Amino acid sequence: MSAEDSGWEVDPDDEWGVAVVATVGRQLRLRRESVGMSAAEFGDALGYGEDLVYKIEGGKRIPRPEYLDKADGVLRADGLLSAMKDDVAKVRYPKKVRDLATLEARAVEMQLYDPLNVHGLLQTPEYAWELLTMRRPAYTQDEVERYAAARVARKSVFDRDPAPELSFVLEEWTLLRPLGGRGVLRRQLEHLLEVAQSRQVELQVMPMSREEHAGLAGGIEVLKFEDGTAVGRSPAVAGGRPVTDLRQLRILELRYRIIRTQALTPGESAAVIEQLLGET
Repeated sequence: MSAEDSGWEVDPDDEWGVAVVATVGRQLRLRRESVGMSAAEFGDALGYGEDLVYKIEGGKRIPRPEYLDKADGVLRADGLLSAMKDDVAKVRYPKKVRDLATLEARAVEMQLYDPLNVHGLLQTPEYAWELLTMRRPAYTQDEVERYAAARVARKSVFDRDPAPELSFVLEEWTLLRPLGGRGVLRRQLEHLLEVAQSRQVELQVMPMSREEHAGLAGGIEVLKFEDGTAVGRSPAVAGGRPVTDLRQLRILELRYRIIRTQALTPGESAAVIEQLLGET
């Protein structure tokens, strides 16, 4: 496995991530030197190149989990190096995605409308992968991997206890386009039906036949927290930047409320998805 396939680039603008990777690299170097191994010998023992060893120890590359596991065994670290995988895994995710995941982890209620795609929290891993590889200008392989992993990690919000109340509105046309092929779409539709059965989830479909639509100005996200505060975002408000101002939040909630009213009920939506699944 080449160095290019064995780690991720560090975002220089991510101060926390840079610090974590530098700390991990320094610990790896100190452990290696304490057992008297050269970088070349260490790389051979792990099955990686010497160049990658230097990049990781110098904080230039984010080590993959398997790298840390192998290093832990070779350096007889008794699990101390493997224990760094959780922090390193977080660095893999782009900072803006990590910040969003932090907010989602705090939210007690979410109102989510995406006019272009199945919402990220609802995407299967393969559907997410197909979407990311279709981006133009294209993401690098490294970026696709990082964004795909981050999208999957965000789904932990469904496993929280107590779980947040989640409201999704999907456009019918996004359930018709076979991105990645019919098989990918079929598994995505099956996943939507499975998620819709959760007590904390209300999933609604906006039919293409609707003559009035309050969501034409773009997507909407409103996250509410236990202390009564909230944060929202929409391309039509504040240029898409997150907002906490009560007036702007009311505008977003008003639009979302109208969108939900115009969409099919959860039961009707499930029936539509089942019908589409039968036709796929």
